[in-house]
Amino acid sequence: MMSQVSLTFPDGSVRDYDAATTGAELAASISKSLAKKAVAYALDGTLRDLGDPLERSGGIEIVLRDDPRALELIRHDAAHVMAEAVQELWPGTQVTIGPVIENGFYYDFAREKPFTPEDLPVIEKKMREIIGRNAPFTKEVWSRDDARKVFEDKGETYKVELIDAIPEDQDLKIYRQGEWFDLCRGPHMAATGQVGNAFKLMRVAGAYWRGDSNNPMLTRIYGTAWAEQAQLDQYLHMLEEAEKRDHRRLGREMDLFHFQEEGPGVVFWHAKGWRMFQTLTSYMRRRLDGDYEEVNAPQVLDHGLWETSGHWGWYKENMFAVQSAGEDAEDKRVFALKPMNCPGHVQLFKHGLKSYRELPVRLAEFGAVHRYEPSGSLHGLMRVRGFTQDDAHVFCTEDQLEAEILKINDLMMSVYKDFGFDEVVVKLATRPEKRVGTDAMWDHAENILRRSLEKMARDDNRIKIGINEGEGTFYGPKFEYTLRDAIGREWQCGTTQVDFNLPERFGAFYIGKDSEKKQPVMIHRAICGSMERFLGILMENFSGHFPLWFAPLQVVVATISEEADGYASKVAAKLKRAGLVVETDLRNEKINYKVREHSLTKVPVIIVCGRREAEEGSVNIRRLGSRDQVSMTLDEAIAALVEEATPPDVVRRELEFAAE
Repeated sequence: MMSQVSLTFPDGSVRDYDAATTGAELAASISKSLAKKAVAYALDGTLRDLGDPLERSGGIEIVLRDDPRALELIRHDAAHVMAEAVQELWPGTQVTIGPVIENGFYYDFAREKPFTPEDLPVIEKKMREIIGRNAPFTKEVWSRDDARKVFEDKGETYKVELIDAIPEDQDLKIYRQGEWFDLCRGPHMAATGQVGNAFKLMRVAGAYWRGDSNNPMLTRIYGTAWAEQAQLDQYLHMLEEAEKRDHRRLGREMDLFHFQEEGPGVVFWHAKGWRMFQTLTSYMRRRLDGDYEEVNAPQVLDHGLWETSGHWGWYKENMFAVQSAGEDAEDKRVFALKPMNCPGHVQLFKHGLKSYRELPVRLAEFGAVHRYEPSGSLHGLMRVRGFTQDDAHVFCTEDQLEAEILKINDLMMSVYKDFGFDEVVVKLATRPEKRVGTDAMWDHAENILRRSLEKMARDDNRIKIGINEGEGTFYGPKFEYTLRDAIGREWQCGTTQVDFNLPERFGAFYIGKDSEKKQPVMIHRAICGSMERFLGILMENFSGHFPLWFAPLQVVVATISEEADGYASKVAAKLKRAGLVVETDLRNEKINYKVREHSLTKVPVIIVCGRREAEEGSVNIRRLGSRDQVSMTLDEAIAALVEEATPPDVVRRELEFAAE
């Protein structure tokens, strides 16, 4: 007698089926049209091949190609189609690994002659041919010995190595698409035709086998694939926009910063870029005023402190260790450049006896930190080895914890709004596999954060929420704040982390109402995160067209002729006295040339002065990105520009004072 399974459908209905029934047969039993559209099925949320038998009871869903979950299958199958195309075009090429990645896929190939960008259109053409064949994907389970022999006979040495690495208790799966086959965990869609034609091969790169520089260099081919052509077109347009907005390019054009080999991963800020950095720092200082005490902890501390904190054991490979060249035994101690500010802030909290009446204690620091990043991962301001954190730590009682988390959230959302970010995703990152502290401690911290997250979403419709399972830090769960920029990209910036562990490790305490020692809760919070990275995000978000209050150079006063030089200098002086950042352009060049040149460096306001303006005491104002010009008196222009250049937090404060 055949065994039966009970399946619960999305509408809540429950039906019994033979356990040997496949996903394809199940779809066909519902309707022929559903069977044609199906690409996979999900049992209790896990995607499976349509050819797989049901086997057990659970929640069932038939997955169609337009389901968001099918996108990973489309990309996975596209990678297999690409691998088949390469081996058809260049027999003898070895196929290694080819995973799905964000927005696409790649495959690494071993070939005597590396692939070049010129090969990509040829591979794409062959891929379309394979997709047109609509060969079915079929799964087979092979014995380890058979698989080894087949791939050895084919000269696929990398596949043999992969087979040897698969644990003995796992099935060894082979997926066929027509005559071609590969070692793969799956799942796959029903046939190659379901990949569709909304794909593109993007680039080639070198990649060491298994990421180890001691291993052979392979050629990696990256591709992207989407369910519909419109999605592919949108993605390619986004990439084009991203290239135009690349902060490294803007850094050169606007003369903001540079990098050089003698200081890999650390920023050389130019005058305009540093002015921008200081504008951001000043803004953040004003936002903290009255709530936080700004402190500064040493950059170099004995490694013993980092052992106590746990960083030396958990994070040592990302830290820079230093030692003095002196001969004294005292100087032979091992120190570390701080990768974060938290242990230093615990020492500041511990200095002097604290009463419960003084809590919460909020310590903030714009602390320079250093973390080792592999040279290949460095990326402009976005990934550096030396950066500044807008870091703060709140020491509070457990009773104060939830209120402090919500207060931090209000501050973060206000800051992000001032920079034009209205859509924010906040995710709770829960306990990782490797962690310190008891499960009870983690349960308590996560429960408080879950409760706070739900309240934040109820109170602010700009906040979307989610869970990042296992993505917390080793010492506590955290909130991760993700911003969406002007072209739809997401950037994880702010964090709020609850930590019961570090105060305990360092023996931090306060005196409670009962005159007994109590351990404080420590909240780690950063809003920008890395100030350098946040500036890079802002550069790309605004494409260099900064609001006037944040622009590194706000106004250029340019002359039409040398007759207006004296007046232009007077205009610039008045603007500077009003607090604006101004330069003059008195060169003997045509005004259109001057305007075009300053527009390329993204100066938001160009004031044009000629003989007529000098006689009338007026100015002509041209805005970045506009060919129009507005004439007004000098006093009117100064008043308008000063108002526009006032930071949003200062405007709010002035309005609050006026209302009192």
